[in-house]
Amino acid sequence: MLTIGYIGNGKSTNRYHLPFVLQRENIKVKTIYQRNSKNEGWDRIPGVNYTSDLDELLNDKDIQLIAICTRTDSHYEYAKLVLEHNKNCLVEKPFMETSEQAKEIFAMAREKGLIVQAYQNRRFDSDFLTVQKVIEEGKMGDLLEVEMHYDYFRPEVPESVHSFDPGSSFLYGHGCHTLDQVISYFGKPDHIHYDVRQLLGQGRMNDYFDLDLYYGKLKVSVKSSYFRLKERPSFVVYGNKGSFVKETKDRQEEHLKLFYMPDHKDFGVDTIHHYGVLTYIDEEGTIHEEKVKSVNGDYGRVYDDLYEAIINGKDKTITDEQTLLQMEILETGVKNLH
Repeated sequence: MLTIGYIGNGKSTNRYHLPFVLQRENIKVKTIYQRNSKNEGWDRIPGVNYTSDLDELLNDKDIQLIAICTRTDSHYEYAKLVLEHNKNCLVEKPFMETSEQAKEIFAMAREKGLIVQAYQNRRFDSDFLTVQKVIEEGKMGDLLEVEMHYDYFRPEVPESVHSFDPGSSFLYGHGCHTLDQVISYFGKPDHIHYDVRQLLGQGRMNDYFDLDLYYGKLKVSVKSSYFRLKERPSFVVYGNKGSFVKETKDRQEEHLKLFYMPDHKDFGVDTIHHYGVLTYIDEEGTIHEEKVKSVNGDYGRVYDDLYEAIINGKDKTITDEQTLLQMEILETGVKNLH
């Protein structure tokens, strides 16, 4: 049994962590630390201890893993505290504010023989897993180009912000999803072209980014904007013999926002209307077009991996090197802001 606790009792803990953890019989949630008990906006979970005393959580000998689900600017200090109390640590993304902080936290964990890891749950998105399946089937031939889009039409968000903070930038807040997907599957790029903007003008929030990551002849583009009234497809993949277009994103977040939880069999599952379309030419020169059944996503797989690493000593799936590379890309991107 893996016994865990949480720092933070807001949207992250209750929407993106607990629905998956509570399904798992080999994991027990013991304590949730609320930084402000007067600000309680979520229903309490029966059998879970809620406290406003951080020391109670940190000094509990039963708890092996503490998940930090707070604002990015508090991640570094909380992670240090958790490791100082000899607990393994899971940190919401963006992992830290700087790569230097990340290096220090990873080094501290190594010295103590503990695990610290970023909560890269979007690695287990249905659309991304489906793209991997289609690439590996080889019908598109040699891979030439991958486009990944993460679009919104929420102009009121950038319009309400009149200062710039790297840690809460659009690149940090959303690039951490897609960049982890790229790094986890394709590895470290040969070079990167950055186009990171403040569409509303200097000194405003970063509301657009377009990063091109090059791997030999392959180009992987990660693009996001707050001003897309009509979203671009989630993924478009081109090979020298075909293409795959996945219009819609993974549906887990959509269902979680509706409080339709993972205990439903069809939670996060694509219907035929959400399936991507594979178009390719075969060896005889015949062109085929077919819908591809989506692979089911599961954010809870982050916790399955942590269970294996902490209880059974297996290697982490989300590695320190991958997280550091992502942090360095985010830092460089913000420095290239225009």
